Amino acid sequence: MKPGELVLVRFPEADLAAGKLRPALVVAIAPGRYSDVSLALVTSRGHQEVPDFDEVILSTDADFAATRLKTTSVIRLARLVTVEANIIEGHLGTISSLRLSRIRQRLIEWLRG
Repeated sequence: MKPGELVLVRFPEADLAAGKLRPALVVAIAPGRYSDVSLALVTSRGHQEVPDFDEVILSTDADFAATRLKTTSVIRLARLVTVEANIIEGHLGTISSLRLSRIRQRLIEWLRG
């Protein structure tokens, strides 16, 4: 597993209630001896997009087929979680390295405040 991969995980709801199996983007692999990964939720609900922050993957984008997503989707950058890699229940596809770089830069800017 590596950053840029789209995986399937039971992503918790904001209130920590158990979630449904959903796609998520591997943003980073945590350093150290544990196999933790940082994930960002992916949703097909376009109305949840935060303009100029979240990353939208359009079905017409050059890397859309490689994602193996079913429809236009939003990578929700403020919906992050770090989990043990063993809870990942499946693998979809990947985003382009350019898109991953853009996402990481946005996250860096956001976290720096």
